[in-house]
Amino acid sequence: MSPVTIALVGAGSRGQKYAEWVAAHPDRARLVAVADPLPHRRERVGGTPYPRWEDLIVEGRVADAVIIATQDRDHLGPAEAFARAGYHVLLEKPLAPAADECRRIVATVEDAGVLLAVCHVLRYTPYTDLVKRVLDAGSIGELVSVEHLEPVGWWHFAHSYVRGNWRRADRSAPMLMTKSCHDLDWLAYVTGRRIERVSSFGGLRHFRPENAPPGAAERCLDCPAEPDCPYSAPKIYLPRFRDRGLRWPVNVITDGPDEAAVLTALRDGPYGRCVYRGDNDVADHQVVAMELSGGVTASFTVTAFTPLTHRQTRLFGTHGMLTGDGVRVRLHDFRTDTVTVLDSTGDAPATGDPTAGGGHGGGDAGVMNAFVTAVATGDPAHIRSGPAESLAAHLAVFAAEEARHTGRVVTVPVA
Repeated sequence: MSPVTIALVGAGSRGQKYAEWVAAHPDRARLVAVADPLPHRRERVGGTPYPRWEDLIVEGRVADAVIIATQDRDHLGPAEAFARAGYHVLLEKPLAPAADECRRIVATVEDAGVLLAVCHVLRYTPYTDLVKRVLDAGSIGELVSVEHLEPVGWWHFAHSYVRGNWRRADRSAPMLMTKSCHDLDWLAYVTGRRIERVSSFGGLRHFRPENAPPGAAERCLDCPAEPDCPYSAPKIYLPRFRDRGLRWPVNVITDGPDEAAVLTALRDGPYGRCVYRGDNDVADHQVVAMELSGGVTASFTVTAFTPLTHRQTRLFGTHGMLTGDGVRVRLHDFRTDTVTVLDSTGDAPATGDPTAGGGHGGGDAGVMNAFVTAVATGDPAHIRSGPAESLAAHLAVFAAEEARHTGRVVTVPVA
């Protein structure tokens, strides 16, 4: 079977991750074109280069599939255009920052008869497979309720949601969408139930001007309070550059090859600004209460104020309780009053790095494997995050944001 040919639109951090998978599997996929406005990004991933996706689309269908990994607000145009041109589409999450745009993308791919996979990478991890297998086997009896936590990590939040591309809802989307549409989607997937009603509370609590330390400067490199600040940019980027080189998150702030380039980025760029003196407005903590089909209840907490680690979940059933930490599952069977610990890593080291730089615990590779297999075989069953499933998760997020702003319980529309 010939390798699936792929075009990449958007060769930033996420696009490069998917391109790395393609390069590592030449017998299964081949990158033939890349569209990105920055020449060094195009050179890094290879393929015929185009400055804009519009320049690529006029060439006709040059590949079997396209990966769209642009910024969130730039998804709609290329997703519709490439689907209409006959490309199968792998689209970075979220689908789009507005419900009508999400519906348009889904309608377009369905009308075009092409495959769509959304990068809800949590669906594709070995850990998720383990949790779902235990639940589906009835090991905890009938599911009654769920508690789910996303610990974003204090420095990750500062990097992406205070200083980074997702710091403002008007430039990307609310934090619940850009970070946690994964999680509402994951809850629906592992439980096999639809999110029907939601309420939500939260907001921007800490990263505000009034919380700046006395004497704080505009930039960390000039700040007398920097040595004691947990959100210090030098603390975030310099040790990681020294330890791992030009990898995430350092490769987001600079493409320079040495520490001097990192310092220049902190001196002049957005990632060296004081976290209390920026233009960010997205929530740094949020709680969503949900009623799922069949009367199952669920609560979800996302917060900046944690170490960066795996999601943590507790599922409560009539015959047992499942506690998951993103790597292992602890199953307490009430019928025998025994505890069993199951490990999702098999013979691999029990780390399962949850970060984008670490491949999201195997999810990045999982979604690429599923998408390429689906394109090669023409069988959409390999895709776990297709149009209907992804749209449902997004509609739940939009409903939760409406609930947060209005103080009401909101019914989630049917996808």
